[in-house]
Amino acid sequence: MLAYLPRPPTDTSRYGTFPQKPNLPAAPGALGEDGGQQAAATTAKRSTPMPNYPSAPRHSGFVPGEPSLLPSRGSLTTQHNRGHPSWCPPPAPQEAGARLYPLHALSVANIPNSSHGKTSARSSTVPTSEGLQSRRCKLLEEDSPMVQASKRQRQRYVTKVGKCQVNLGNIQDKKRFLSDIFTTIVDLKYRWFLFVFMMCYVITWVVFGFIYFFDAWVRGDVGHQGDPEWRACIENVDGFVSALLLSVESQRTIGYGTRMVTANCAEGVILLIAQSIVGSMIDAMMVGCMFVKISRPKKRAQTLIFSKNCVISRRDEKLCLMFRVGDLRESHMVDAKIRAKLIKSRHTAEGEFIPLEQSELNLGYDTGEDRLFLVEPQIICHVINCHSPFWDMSAESLRRDQFEIIIILEGIVEATGNCCFAAGMTCQARTSYTEDEILWGYRFEPCMSLEKGAFQVDYSRFEMTFEVQTPAASAKELHELKELEQQEHSTLSLYWDHLLQPC
Repeated sequence: MLAYLPRPPTDTSRYGTFPQKPNLPAAPGALGEDGGQQAAATTAKRSTPMPNYPSAPRHSGFVPGEPSLLPSRGSLTTQHNRGHPSWCPPPAPQEAGARLYPLHALSVANIPNSSHGKTSARSSTVPTSEGLQSRRCKLLEEDSPMVQASKRQRQRYVTKVGKCQVNLGNIQDKKRFLSDIFTTIVDLKYRWFLFVFMMCYVITWVVFGFIYFFDAWVRGDVGHQGDPEWRACIENVDGFVSALLLSVESQRTIGYGTRMVTANCAEGVILLIAQSIVGSMIDAMMVGCMFVKISRPKKRAQTLIFSKNCVISRRDEKLCLMFRVGDLRESHMVDAKIRAKLIKSRHTAEGEFIPLEQSELNLGYDTGEDRLFLVEPQIICHVINCHSPFWDMSAESLRRDQFEIIIILEGIVEATGNCCFAAGMTCQARTSYTEDEILWGYRFEPCMSLEKGAFQVDYSRFEMTFEVQTPAASAKELHELKELEQQEHSTLSLYWDHLLQPC
C-alpha cells in the first residue's frame, strides 16, 4: 500500500535546466579593469531568465534541426533526489576557463565526465583523496535508511511482461474451486495437470482391479483355477495383478481374450458396465481439459510487444501521452481493442485512504479509435484534457508523483477463428508504465518505409525516440494561458474597432 503514496514535495528551486557558473574566488592583484568588466558580464548573464524546459532521459539519437533544449532527466533526478549530505564536502569549483555545458550534453561521448571517464580512472594507479571522499559519500548515501526505504516500498502492480503481482491468501471457502472443477484443472500448471491426468486413470484402474479381485476371491474363482468343471464368474484371475490387467483391458477396450467377465454372475456384468461409463466420463473430461489447455492462446501474447517507455509531447496543439504497440506475427489479431487503467493511491475528502484506485484513461473508446487494425506498429494516444487524470500534471509534478499505467490489449486469435472446436479464442496482452518510464518532451521515431511496392517495418527502431520542444507546464496551465491570449486578442480587436469608428 505504501508503494503508490505520493512523494513528499522537495525544494527544486535551486535546480535549473542549465547549470549556473559558480562564484570563483578572486585572486589578489588579478582583478583589474578587465576583471571588473568580466564580473559585470557574468552578473548580467545570471540575471537573464533561462527557459525552463522539462527534463527526460535520452534514449536515441538526436534529430538534426531540432533545438536541443531538453536536459538529461537522469542527471537532474540524481541531483534532485540525492543532494549533498552534511558530511560530504562541497564540489570543487570549476576553473575560470572551463566551458559550461547544458545538462543534456553530459551524455555526449566526447565530453569527459564521471560516467564516460572510466578509462582514465582505471589507468591511474593512486586514487586522489577527493575521489575517495566522493566515493565514500556516495556509498553512505546509498546505504541511508531513506534510500533503502524508497527502494523497498516501490512495487509494481503489473510487470512489464504482463504478470499481475497480486497474491491471494486466507481464502476460507475452498469448495468454490471444486464447484468449477473444469476451470480449476485447466488453470493448473503443466506438471500438476499431467499428474492429475495420470492419477485419474491409475486410480480408476486400481479401484476396479481390486473390486474384480475381491469378487473373484469371494466366489472362489481364484481357488479353482484350472478346474474345467468350475463355472467361473471372472475367468483367468488368480491374483491382484491379473485383476488389474483385466481392469485396464476393460476400460481401454483392449480385449486380449485370456481374462474376461462371463455371464455366470450378474455383479460382474454390472461392474463391467459401470467401469465403461466411468472410463468414458474420464476420457471426455481429461481429453477436453488437455485440448483446452494446449489450444489456449496465452502464448500468443508473447508476440504482442509494447514500447518500453511512454512519451508526452504535443500533437495537434494538445498535450498527449503516447506509447507504441506492435504485432510480430503475420497472422493478425481480429477485433483488437486496447484500454488503459491508472493505478494510484489517494485520500478522499473524508480522510479515507484508497491504496490502489483504478481510473480509466480514454484511448478513444468514444470515437472508436481504441479498435485497432494491428497490421503495423501503431502509436496509441491519450489526449490530456479536462477529463484526464493528468490534467494538472506538469513535468515537475511527474518527477514527484507515484502511479502506474496498466495497458491491456486483447483480441481474437486469427488461427482459432475458423477452428471447428473453438469459435475464436481471445488473447490478452498486458504491460505497465511507472512514472520513471514516462519521457516528457519526446516522440517516437517512424519505423515504416516503402520498399519494392510494399511497406517495410523496421522493428529495430520500435523503441527509438527523439526530443521535441515541449512546454513543462501542465495541460491545464496551457489551456488557461491560451484562453487568456484569446481574451487579450479579442479585447484588442474590439478596442481597435472602436477607434476606427467615426465620431
